[in-house]
Amino acid sequence: MKKALLATLLGLSILACPALYFIAGPELDAAQLHVLKVLLIIMGCSGLYCFIVGEITGNNSQMDKLWSILPAVYTWVIAASGGMAPRLVVMAVLATLWGARLSFNFARKGAYSIKFWTGTEDYRWAVLRAKKEFQPHWKWALFDFFFVSLYQNALVLAICFPALVSMSSTATFNWVDILAAVLMAGFIILETIADEQQWKFQSKKWAMIAEGQKLEELPAPYNKGFNTSGLWGRSRHPNYFAEQAIWISFYIFSIAAGIGIFNWSLIGALLLVVLFIGSSSFGEEISMSKYPAYTGYRLTVPRFFPTFKKISE
Repeated sequence: MKKALLATLLGLSILACPALYFIAGPELDAAQLHVLKVLLIIMGCSGLYCFIVGEITGNNSQMDKLWSILPAVYTWVIAASGGMAPRLVVMAVLATLWGARLSFNFARKGAYSIKFWTGTEDYRWAVLRAKKEFQPHWKWALFDFFFVSLYQNALVLAICFPALVSMSSTATFNWVDILAAVLMAGFIILETIADEQQWKFQSKKWAMIAEGQKLEELPAPYNKGFNTSGLWGRSRHPNYFAEQAIWISFYIFSIAAGIGIFNWSLIGALLLVVLFIGSSSFGEEISMSKYPAYTGYRLTVPRFFPTFKKISE
């Protein structure tokens, strides 16, 4: 039932993109359309690369490696095409800071390598590939092409649309821009803290297991197998919460540009929310199969929005 609901939400959100363009506006001018064509070429090349390399190597984390890089590329292309206007430069700088942080977090997990097509694959892809729904392999190949490679690349481009619609704006840099920048920077910091807490917890846990200790024999809270300390005691996915909030904050720049409180560039942030609902559900399905206490954790701690009441570690 949940999978059907998520599939429905995904389908509706995809259809909403062209609909919002015509309903909510604004229409892109000639300069913006030219930049969009350039961005689409980059996106298409990235999608083909992810699919071909992913299928050849069996490592489907190719898009994961590019996820943190492409928004910086897209926003700087837009900023350069927009004459390096202050608003566009601030947006590009923030997207770059976000990307640098995410790339660092991904790199320390072993995702990047001198042989760029190798590196540690996100464990969830292997679990997903093994599901009966994706047997035989041609079924997985279709999923790899349309979702892993094409859809995710399109989504990463879509979250940058607020910069594209702001490109031709004549509105001066204002207090709404400052609000958007402060919010986005704050959520980047929040995500950094959440990832650091998770990194320290998992590193300590696996270090003790490597020394020969069994999971159930580890001292609390490590014996649970999953992190319930710090921000993770207030939200099951504080990093996902921050990630969604980052790109919603990014959308506020389009409001500052005078595009309107509701415009079609919001579609990227909306699609991201749908993706994280599905991604978190799948991750929790894996966690519940590995850690008996995770079911209780789900009942006491909210999925995304942090609670003021912290659970005991």
